[in-house]
Amino acid sequence: MATPGPSGLRILIGAETYAPEINGAARFTERLATGLAAHGHSVHVVVPSATGTPSETVADGVTVHRVRSHRWYPHPTWQICYPWEAAPDAKAVIDRLKPDVVHVQAHFVLGRYLIHYAHKQRIPLIATNHFMPANVRPYVRAPRPVLDALEWWAWRDMRKLFERAEAITTPTQLAADLLTEHGFTHEIRAISCGIDLAEFSARQLAAGDARAHPSPTVLFVGRLAEEKHADQIIRALAVLPSELGVRAEFVGSGEQQPALENLAREAGVSDRVAFLGKISDDNLHKAYQRCTMFCMPGTAELQSIVTLEAMSSGKPVIVADAVALPHLVREGWNGYLFTPGDIDDLAEKIRRVATLDPGEYAAMSGAARAMAMTHDIDFTLKNFEEIYSLACSR
Repeated sequence: MATPGPSGLRILIGAETYAPEINGAARFTERLATGLAAHGHSVHVVVPSATGTPSETVADGVTVHRVRSHRWYPHPTWQICYPWEAAPDAKAVIDRLKPDVVHVQAHFVLGRYLIHYAHKQRIPLIATNHFMPANVRPYVRAPRPVLDALEWWAWRDMRKLFERAEAITTPTQLAADLLTEHGFTHEIRAISCGIDLAEFSARQLAAGDARAHPSPTVLFVGRLAEEKHADQIIRALAVLPSELGVRAEFVGSGEQQPALENLAREAGVSDRVAFLGKISDDNLHKAYQRCTMFCMPGTAELQSIVTLEAMSSGKPVIVADAVALPHLVREGWNGYLFTPGDIDDLAEKIRRVATLDPGEYAAMSGAARAMAMTHDIDFTLKNFEEIYSLACSR
C-alpha cells in the first residue's frame, strides 16, 4: 500500500457520470473532488469521456481522466464505456497513479473494473451508491416480468461488487436501509451528498436581485425524464382554482419535454408553464430566488441535491413521499409531502404554500434554510476523510 504524502492522500474517484453532465451523482462527484483537493489531497477522477475521445484536464486542483466512451442511445445524454475498453483503461489509470484509496460512485462498467483492480491490488476501496434500478426501467423496453428479473439481478450484481469495499455509503439513512432490504450484509453508512453553502450563498449574491414572480410559482429542476414525474406538476396546476394563478417553471431537458408541452396545452395551462431548458448557474440561482416553492415529484431519489439547493434559497419544498425524499421535510415546518401520483394531494399542498400569509411564509422559508444547514459539504468531506484514513490504516 502506498504511503500518503505530506499533502494528504492520493485519491482516485471513479464515476460513470460527471460534468458537463447535469445530475445529482455528477454534481456530487465534482463537489467531493474539488472539496478534497482544497483540503490538500491529490485528487484524480476517472470518468467516461463526454465526447467519446480520451482526454486529461486539470481544474480546481482536480485531474480528470476521461476514458473512451460511446453514446447510449436509449438515454438522451449518457456516455458509456464498453467492457473490453473499460477494463484496460481502469487498470492503466490505477497502475499509473498508484492511489492510496479508490472511491467508486457506481458499479456499472468503468466502476466495475476499478473495483476489480483495486480489490486485486489490495488498494483500500470505498463505494458510494447513487443508483436505483427503478431509474433505468423507463429506458429498457421489455415486458414487466423481464424488467422485474433484471431489477432483481441488478441488486444482486451491485451487492456482489460493493461488498468487496472496506466501506459502503449512501446519501441518506433511508437509502442505506434500502440496500439492507435488498440483501446487503455489510454496514452501510449514510453520508449526505451535501452542498457548499458558502459557495451557494456567493452564487446567490452574484445572480443579483431576481424579484419574486408576481404569481405563485412552482419550480422543478432536473432531467425531464419519466421517473421524475414532472407531469404531475402540470396536472396539479390544472386542478387548482384558476384565480390563484399558480404557474410552473421547469429547468432541465430530457426526452419527456415534448410530451410535457403537449400535456400543458391539453390541460389548458400552457400560458402558465415555462420550459427553461439547461441554463447557467447564475440563471439557475435566479430561478431559485424568484420561485415561491420547489417541487420534486420523483419517486427514485436517493437524496436530491436540487431540493437541498432550493431549501438553501429559503424556499418551501413539496416532495413525493417516496424513498429518501421524506427525510428532507418536516411536514408543515419547511414544506410538505404528497402521496406519489395523487394529483389532488399535490394540488392541495401547492395551494397551502401559495396562500400562506407573509409571516407564515417567512417562517417556512427560514425553516427551509435551517434544514439545509445540516447538509453542509464540510461535514460530508470530513466524514469521507475519516473513512479514507481508517481504510488506509488497516
